Amino acid sequence: MTDFADLATRPMPTDSLPDRDAWEQRMEQATEDSGYFHSLGDAHWAYFADEGTTLLVSFETVDAVLARADQMPLADSLARAHGWSVLTIIADGDTWFRDPAVYGFFDRQVDDAFFEDFDQVLFYGAGMAGHAACAFAVTAPGAQVLALNPRATLEPAQSGWDRRTLAARRLNFTARYGYAPDMLEGAGQAVVIHDPTIAVEAMHASLFRAPYITRLSARHMGDNLEPALIRSGLLPALVDQAMIGTLTRQSFAVLWRARRNYSPYLRAILAKAENMGRTKLAIMVCRSVTNRLRAPSFARRLAKLTERISGAEGQNEPAS
Repeated sequence: MTDFADLATRPMPTDSLPDRDAWEQRMEQATEDSGYFHSLGDAHWAYFADEGTTLLVSFETVDAVLARADQMPLADSLARAHGWSVLTIIADGDTWFRDPAVYGFFDRQVDDAFFEDFDQVLFYGAGMAGHAACAFAVTAPGAQVLALNPRATLEPAQSGWDRRTLAARRLNFTARYGYAPDMLEGAGQAVVIHDPTIAVEAMHASLFRAPYITRLSARHMGDNLEPALIRSGLLPALVDQAMIGTLTRQSFAVLWRARRNYSPYLRAILAKAENMGRTKLAIMVCRSVTNRLRAPSFARRLAKLTERISGAEGQNEPAS
């Protein structure tokens, strides 16, 4: 059984980076019986494992794949328990999948009616890959889409307010498969999850506003949601529901309660309360955590905050 907490990628020491040639050979061997693995131009690969009539289409970088213990696409682990087929486009660097070779690959899938062979199709991605999941979903009408922190576009004329990845502005986001919200027309259901407390994330999400798009808020989880959702154990359930089109505001709210046991989220809301100078709110957060969980750091913080507020109240008492 896959331990999904181990799937969140972490930087690897440069002296332990795997041999890419050997990795490509292993990927070819893994798909030789049912599927394929081949390059798309100079900066991308396509990995396809044909396992069933349900297809998970994903996008990620080769560094993220190589940083995992099994050096396999994340979608392969998410799909294996269900017997789903997997199609993953792997990028060598921050290409944003803006490559004619990738466009041509998806054009061929359309010409070959590839997606029509599957009963259910879900396009999934996060961040850069979230943009791609939305942009290329147009090639499979009726497909479901799950995008974490997607950027609508990085075309400076349309998103000049987002200065996080300035180098990517040199890429062409006005060519085919460019403006992600428009490419979702024809999708069965598209779900966009973002952190609205980050202004640029909220602005990108606001551009995804068609009736068939559901925007879900993951407050205080940051602009790199995928590792957080993996470590909190939420991602597999989100993918499962998105695949069958049942990921709604209500079902997400039920799943989202798990964040109350996720320490990075708890630390984030505690830090925000303290940064705002709301000591009583910070005490409430600490009490909630310590009443439910074994959390020594929150217990220590609760003691200090309680001492601080008691001292302040004592100084304000009138003299007798």
